[in-house]
This record gives sequence, structure tokens and C-alpha cells, in this order.
Amino acid sequence: MLGAGKERDGKVLADSPLSVCGGWYCPQESCAAVSRAVLSHPCLPPALWYCPLGASGCSQSGPRGPPQHGRLKVKTTEEQAEAKRLEREKKLRQYVAATTAIFEKRKTGQLDKEALELTNQILGVNPDFATLWNFRREILLRLEPEGSPEEMQLLCRGELSFLESCLRVNPKSYGTWHHRCWVMEHVPHPDWARELELCAKFLEIDERNFHCWDYRRFVVQRAQVSAADELHFTDRLITRNFSNYSSWHYRSRLLPRLHPDPRQPGRPTEAVLLKELELVQNAFFTDPNDQSAWFYHRWLLGRAEPEPTILCVYVSREDSSLAVAFSQPVVVTPGSCDLLLFADEAPLAVNWHTPDGKNRPGLMWLCDLPDSALNEHWPQHTFRVHWVGGESQKECVLFKGCRDGWCRDSVTEEQVFRCELSVEKSTVLQSELESCKELQALEPQNKWCLLTIILLMRALDPLVYERETLSYFDTLKAADPMRSAYLDDLRSRFLVENSILRMEYAEARVVDLSCRGLTVLCHLEQLPLVTHLNLAGNRLRRLPPALAMLRCLEVLELDGNQIETLEGLPPLPRLEELSACSNRILQPPAWGREPLTGGGGRAVG
Repeated sequence: MLGAGKERDGKVLADSPLSVCGGWYCPQESCAAVSRAVLSHPCLPPALWYCPLGASGCSQSGPRGPPQHGRLKVKTTEEQAEAKRLEREKKLRQYVAATTAIFEKRKTGQLDKEALELTNQILGVNPDFATLWNFRREILLRLEPEGSPEEMQLLCRGELSFLESCLRVNPKSYGTWHHRCWVMEHVPHPDWARELELCAKFLEIDERNFHCWDYRRFVVQRAQVSAADELHFTDRLITRNFSNYSSWHYRSRLLPRLHPDPRQPGRPTEAVLLKELELVQNAFFTDPNDQSAWFYHRWLLGRAEPEPTILCVYVSREDSSLAVAFSQPVVVTPGSCDLLLFADEAPLAVNWHTPDGKNRPGLMWLCDLPDSALNEHWPQHTFRVHWVGGESQKECVLFKGCRDGWCRDSVTEEQVFRCELSVEKSTVLQSELESCKELQALEPQNKWCLLTIILLMRALDPLVYERETLSYFDTLKAADPMRSAYLDDLRSRFLVENSILRMEYAEARVVDLSCRGLTVLCHLEQLPLVTHLNLAGNRLRRLPPALAMLRCLEVLELDGNQIETLEGLPPLPRLEELSACSNRILQPPAWGREPLTGGGGRAVG
């Protein structure tokens, strides 16, 4: 056994005649001595076979093995590369020959078992050859009527076994999973239980294999597996690994089917949501940096996407026009009956168009009213709008002597920005908020925790928590600077929502959003009746076309932003004053020297 060595002249000497750099060193030993010592100590790692005389020209310098007397010579790197090249060329010739033979058989209509075997050779090494899967289906369809059900069962069983071997080559092969679905639909006696076991096996290897998840949903549907059993399956996967994002997502699809909320289609009941909140809290306290549980928690705090409805109907006597604002972009096909208008209960034929005239899916649609629909001598006119696509209707009244009339939904009554919370849910969310704050104190740079705190405060009371929410936004931007633009836009959206809530509580038509650091404008479909909008002192770079929905706007203040052009400003029928000082506008718009509206107005900037 080799000794630890002694030190002489600053170098370590071995107790044996071996010279190596890893711990034993003797410059007086010859290369032959080194080789003999290596042979006498076969347990020595080859990386330590080193001759110290190499610096003076020894030909055996560098990592070497023992002498090759009576042994096979180890191939050099060049020889190995050449052998691999030849092997690749051989495989390529075989691949091309087999592929050529397959296409020749398909061309001549030879759909037999020999063709099936040829495709085996190619798909076994390249399961993503989609054309060959199509050819196999053609062969199987030809063979199906020729044999008995038992023979077809045996053929399909072999096909499933071959598919399983292809999936071992590439578990995420689109063509392989698709072909397996096809085979299972044609096998006389499908074994769905075995397919569920196969899915479970592949999900153990890769729990986020979405091809396997899709196939499992196919099997579950055909085998009529209950949603409760599938939910139990996700329980097992999540218990094994909280980071299983696919299982969390699957739960979000299963729970609304098992426990549907009659008031919110597509959402589970409140009792189930509260139970899930407890489960997911355990997950993100276990691993705060994993995003899977945080995403699921965000879904739990959300709500069902509401159906498109009519938010507001506004009629103007001055413009002889009627505007309809929707909660979501809709399409009104010209000449269709998508959107019907009744004036004093009589149907009125009108042409609908969007404010920009492009008639693309939009939040607002306008029409011009004929003079007969606005008789000044009548005490009032009633306009009713019926949207056939969403089974929604709304009516407004224009009284004699009034220049306009409207009817709009309440953002608070319709719970546009937040849901009314029960006492129990409010208590649970408050507890969640305190727990997340405790976690944030332990993990101050955890961006998921910070964002969840903001969302919880929004769910509880956006106005009460507004100042604290803004403070957490600043902390979150510092922790996640790469998403600062997204966070600025999200912050801007929340501030606009809060201003709309305040405006409604005050029953005002003036919105002051000055000096709030806004980077984007949103929810303008909620502001068609606003007369004065102050956006001064923000960080806006452009004006959105959605400003065209502000049909009553008279004063627009844009001072102190970062706007570079006003060319995109849509026509606003009531606009009288526009102020855009201290921006980045290098050239006034083409309409800068003309009145803003047909009735006059002034621009400052």
C-alpha cells in the first residue's frame, strides 16, 4: 500500500518508488519505474498516472495507462471518431433504404404486414415521422376486415406494445400519443385500466408531460372514470410533490364539475374553495419559491369569467346618435340581427359601427338615429337595445328638453372589480393575508408571496388597502425588476379601478387620475359618461384608441406625461379643451390649428 510520503526540498517523496503528481512525487525516478509502480498498484486512478520528467522532454508525459504488452490497444480519439462516423453512415444508408421501400409500397398500394414491419424499423428510432403513422393506420384499416375480431385484437395488442417502446424513445412524441388514441378507438376489446396504469407510469417519470395528461383525459372520458376518482389521483400526485403544476391545473378543471357553484358557472362552491385555500397554503409554505402552488392560489382568488353584457346605453340628441358599451369586445355583423334597436317599441333599422369605423371586435358600437326617432315635441323617447348574442338588453329614456339620456350598470352592484365576500370567506382571506405577511418577513425577496399579498388585499377591500398595496408594489418591483413594466401596468389598472369605484360612490362625472404614475389606461368602457378626465403628471406614452368611448368628455388634461404624438387621439364629439403641455410631442398633429370639434374648442400644448 502506498505511503503518505515525506517532504524533501519542498517536494513530497513517496515511501515506494512511484512518482505521481497527486500525492507522491520523486523527480529521480525513470519512466520505467513509474510504469512498474503503477502495475504494482492497480487500484491507483488512471488520472494519477503521470511522469514528472515530461517537462524535460519525456515522451511519456501526461495522463497514461500501464504498458499494453499482451493487451488490446486502446483506440485513439481519431480512430473512435472515424468508427462512429462509419457507423452513422451505415445506419443512415439503412434508414434511407427502409424509408424508400416504405414509400414505394405505399405508392403501389402494398398495405401488408411486411410494410408494417418496415415502418417498425424507422419509427422505432424516430417516432416523430408523422407520415409513417398515417401509413400504419392505412395498413391496419386494410387488415381489419380481412381477419377475425380475435386476430384484430392480437394485432392491436402488438401495436400498443410497439407504441410503448416508441414512447420510451420519446415520451413527448405527438404522433405516438395520437396514434395510441386511434388504436384504442379501433381495438375490439380495449383495456382502459391498463392505459390508466401506463399514464401513471409515464407521469412518475415526468409529471409535467402534457402529452400524457392529454392522453389520460382521453382515457378517462372513454372509460367513464368519475371526477372524484381523478381528484383523488391528483391528491396522490400533489402529496408526493407540491411542485406538480399539472396536477394543480387538473384540480381547477375537476372541482367545478364536482362542486359547481350555481351563481358562478365554472367555479366551485365557496366551501370547497376555503378547503383548497388551506391545502395550497401548506404547499407554498413548504416551498415558497415554487410557482405551482402560487398560481393555483391565484386561481382560487379569481372568479368565473362573466358573460358579455350591455354595460351602458347612451343617446345624444345633439349628435342624433346612440352608443352601446359592452363588458367584453363583441362583433356586430353589418346587416345582421345581432344588435336590435327599438325606438318607442318600434323596431328601428340602423347601421352599427365602431368609433374608429373599422368594425372589428369592440367594446362600443354606435349608430346614427333618424330624425323621426328624435321628435322634439314628444315628452319622451324610449330606446331599447337587445343584443341577441348574449341575451342581454337595456333601455334608456330621452326626455323632452334634455340633450342626452343614458342607462348604465353599477360597477359595485354588478361586482365588476371584486366579489362580495361572506363573513366566513372574509375571515379566511384575512387569515391568509396575515400568514403571507409572516412568510414575506421570512422570505423578503419572494415575488410570489408579495404578489399574493397584493391580490389578497384587492380581494378584501381595494380602497381600504390602497396605500399599503402601492407600498407592496414598490417592494415587488425591487424584488423582480425584470417584470417592472408588467407590474407598472397592473398597478395602473388597480388605480383606475379604485378611481371608478370612488366616482360611483360620489355619483360624479369627473375622474382625477393625476400624479398616480399611470403607464396604461384601461376600463374606459366604464367611463362613457365622464365629462372631465385629468391624467396629468403620469407616465403615459400613448393614447389608446379606446378613448373614443368617452362620448361625453369635454375636458382632457394630459400635461406632464411622456406622450410623443397626438395623431392617435380619436374624435370626441363633446371635447372642448385639450391640454398636453410638458410632453415629448415634437410636431403638432394635423388638426392642431383647427377646432377640436365641429362646435369649437381649444388645444393647449
